[in-house]
Amino acid sequence: MALTFDAGANAAGLPKILTALAAKEVAGTFFLTGNWAVSNPDQVRQIMSAGHRVANHSMTHPGFTGLSDALIAQQVLGAEQAIAELGADPRPFFRFPYGERDARTIAAVNGLGYVPVRWTVDTLGWKGTSGGTTTQTVADRVLANLQPGEIVLMHIGSNPDDGSTLDADALPGIIEQVSAAGYGFTTLDALLGD
Repeated sequence: MALTFDAGANAAGLPKILTALAAKEVAGTFFLTGNWAVSNPDQVRQIMSAGHRVANHSMTHPGFTGLSDALIAQQVLGAEQAIAELGADPRPFFRFPYGERDARTIAAVNGLGYVPVRWTVDTLGWKGTSGGTTTQTVADRVLANLQPGEIVLMHIGSNPDDGSTLDADALPGIIEQVSAAGYGFTTLDALLGD
């Protein structure tokens, strides 16, 4: 299975996430918005120096199906440039904001040299405690969907209403429970054959 982390809001959960991944020697893929990279250059460098993969999550996290091809290019290439200026190459992986895509937007992103990557399970940790989510429900979602090739979507930032970082808090237990179930972790590169 592959663990993926989206970054667009803040970096509140990143220290816990990096610590948990390092403790179990698990690699993750971090989908960064260009704005997040510009606002958090030290954190981007921490992700890279820890040996994790950086990928593209657009510049400002808009829904893509309402954008023209020119605006899609601005979003994708703007994020690519912002991330590249920090020493990382986000290609070839791209994650559509909100998972919102259609045949036209997929073709546009492909034309820019990217492969869109969705997920097989969203932990919903981003909903926070104010949204009725707990670290247990986050872990339960991952374990209930356990399957070879699973791609888990988690988020780095805290919930804007309650400040909780449920994905970061649940991650150590998720890694332990997934490992105990006999599964291993891999990178998106290995999982998708890049």
